[in-house]
Amino acid sequence: MQMLVQMLYPPRCLSCGGLVETDFGLCGACWRETPFTSGLTCDLCGTPLPGQSDRAEHCDDCLATARPWDHGRAALLYRDKGRRLVLALKHGDRHDIARPAARWMARTSRDMLQQDTLIVPVPLHLRRLLRRRFNQSALLAQALAAETGLDCCPDALTRHVATPSLEGRTREDRFATLSGALRVTPAHASRIAGRPVLLVDDVMTSGATLAASAEACLAAGASSVCVSVLARVAKDT
Repeated sequence: MQMLVQMLYPPRCLSCGGLVETDFGLCGACWRETPFTSGLTCDLCGTPLPGQSDRAEHCDDCLATARPWDHGRAALLYRDKGRRLVLALKHGDRHDIARPAARWMARTSRDMLQQDTLIVPVPLHLRRLLRRRFNQSALLAQALAAETGLDCCPDALTRHVATPSLEGRTREDRFATLSGALRVTPAHASRIAGRPVLLVDDVMTSGATLAASAEACLAAGASSVCVSVLARVAKDT
């Protein structure tokens, strides 16, 4: 049956649709053109940094802006094929991207994970969720939980304020808009209290949404908060 299915529906590249050897993969050309993070990166947001170092280093943004989380990682840079993959997941109903994306995120995030880490996605407001029909961050969080064997609570956080789109807004506007807009769902507060939390989102730009999410988790008693995103918007992109 598997052979028949593969004959009728051979594995296709997630990006270009070309034939590949296994499901949920990239062809050689697309793999080379996908901007995976590697080498020295910022310990708080995953931005690539020049040079080498034996200690945790921080980028200019994270030196200038206090982050309420302990560590952060990004699997991709938000440009070229990395951007196209994120947009396909977010707006193109390409749920199949969540599984390989979670593998890439796990690769960069394993050093932050503890045995009792709770994986929590950044939430959407109910109106936006009904329009989009799914939360791409929740898809990533659930796939990452399956990849790592950790616990996941998809609705641990609630966005109780319908904030406007942050696209095109300044860093200051983003942080001001999201201040107090997220909180822990009361029914799940006990799952967060005393546990390390890994926040998951699709893209990090200024970090305002992740900061509001981290502050909500810490206020609910999380022992620590780290963040893992599929893609990071970096200045050189």
